[in-house]
Amino acid sequence: MVKEVRNFNRRYAKEYNLFRTIFFMSFLYIVVYGFYTIFYNYKIEGRENLPEKQKNNGKYIYTANHVSIFDPPMVSMAAQRPIAFMAKKELFEPNEKLSWLVKRLGAFAVDRTKPEIATFKTVRDVLSTSWSLGIFPQGGTRPYGKLGDIRKGFAVIAKNAKADIIPIAIAGWDGYPKLKPFTRRNVTIKIGTPISYKLKEDEIIYEWCKQISEMADYENCAPIPESYKIQNQSEEEKKQVNAV
Repeated sequence: MVKEVRNFNRRYAKEYNLFRTIFFMSFLYIVVYGFYTIFYNYKIEGRENLPEKQKNNGKYIYTANHVSIFDPPMVSMAAQRPIAFMAKKELFEPNEKLSWLVKRLGAFAVDRTKPEIATFKTVRDVLSTSWSLGIFPQGGTRPYGKLGDIRKGFAVIAKNAKADIIPIAIAGWDGYPKLKPFTRRNVTIKIGTPISYKLKEDEIIYEWCKQISEMADYENCAPIPESYKIQNQSEEEKKQVNAV
């Protein structure tokens, strides 16, 4: 009898229980912090921008630029809280080396080629618990230095879930660790100011790109929203009237 393989695109609130939370935080403080202390000169800036848990019922989406497979633990390390990350479905295949760890850390699978109702249901369940949600708007790892091809899905999800967005920049990342004694790589994790889900989708994307670009010294390729153009035009007209 062939064993049925579970589809991890649908996860439930009961899975984000006390035991998984303890496992996640133990992994974070023992393994992740230990790894970065040994192999990286790392700094975390902007922790004063982290929201208080009681605000917005604790519903927040942590979003970052994506430069390496180490980004999810770096974001969690900066946030200091359990985060369920959206991850490409290929990571959940049985032959994937880190599949068992990805599953146990609470991540859930997404098909990057098409949106699924199960994704929104899982987001709803995650945000009904003490956990937060993690998304990489670039959709996958990209070369450091340029923000392009931003998926609007994170803005759609934020508005649907009524959850504000916390931008986090992986800045100054200069590569994977060198397995040499006394040789450490550099990375700075910068936490930006929350972005309201009440903004329009294109405004959310622009504000996120703007903050990430400024914090990580990226080239911002996001188009300026039409509402911003109209606002800027109105301000220029007012200046011209006042100058007369």
